[in-house]
Amino acid sequence: MHTSVKFWMKTARSQVLPVMVLPVLIGAAGAFAVYETFHLGLFLLTLIGALSAHLFSNMINDLWDYRNGVDIAAEETAAAISTNSRVLPSGAVPERTFSFVTWLFFVIALLCGVVISAFVGWTVLLFAAAGGAIAYFYVAPPLKFGYRGKGYSEVAIFLAFGVLPVVGTYYVLTEQLDVQAFMMSVPIGILTTLILFNHHFLHWQADKASGKVTLVVVLGEKGALRFSKVLASLGFFSIIVGIVVGVFPWYTVLAILPAIPLFKVYPSFNETNANESYVKLMGASLKASVRSGLIITICLVISGLL
Repeated sequence: MHTSVKFWMKTARSQVLPVMVLPVLIGAAGAFAVYETFHLGLFLLTLIGALSAHLFSNMINDLWDYRNGVDIAAEETAAAISTNSRVLPSGAVPERTFSFVTWLFFVIALLCGVVISAFVGWTVLLFAAAGGAIAYFYVAPPLKFGYRGKGYSEVAIFLAFGVLPVVGTYYVLTEQLDVQAFMMSVPIGILTTLILFNHHFLHWQADKASGKVTLVVVLGEKGALRFSKVLASLGFFSIIVGIVVGVFPWYTVLAILPAIPLFKVYPSFNETNANESYVKLMGASLKASVRSGLIITICLVISGLL
């Protein structure tokens, strides 16, 4: 049995944690910019809880993809690039052990939420409950909305990696629910959704074969590439909207610069492409999201200091 922390962090795909760190940072920076307030203890509890919830989400996704046969289909489809941890399909650990560690991450996230609620009130548990429900029912029955291909999964990611962590962190530090906080969450929410959407290109044939109907499967490769460009454009355009309505300071326009290397990648694709070629698009969208999110955070902190 594998017991090392390193093994389980790799299994839970901890390398993608920056996509959750950033919305928490933006929420905290936004609270500081608007109310000039910051509480290190509450911030750290929120961050630990959010990261634990993200790891739970990754593992529960792998667990149910394995149970639903998606992981096995990815292993058996020559064109597909398997993006799960491969721990369950390979038999490296028993499903029972995998499930135990999965729910351990959930318990850590829940405990953080309970402790925070003792300081700022039970309302914060609504954010935790919404995030937990999205993470679980994304792939778990009876909803399995990540398999339905009607944009449900994209909306879920926008909420789980945009609205909920940004507005939730903002609320923890200010005890206020403002439209400003929602507006701050839109760019990072859309750009993180873009990462997940592009991620589906890597194994869309296997998804289709196993009955997992993602939006890439529904739109087809050509249509999905077009939608990817639209999604990227909306993400960066929302930054401009935030500046215009006064949510972001004017110098947040710098957060649009990461769009340049991302959009340079799109012309390299044809109507049909090898799955391996989409690794480049996936990496470009991840870099664009992280860089833009960091710039937004820094600009909000500067705004608070000024």
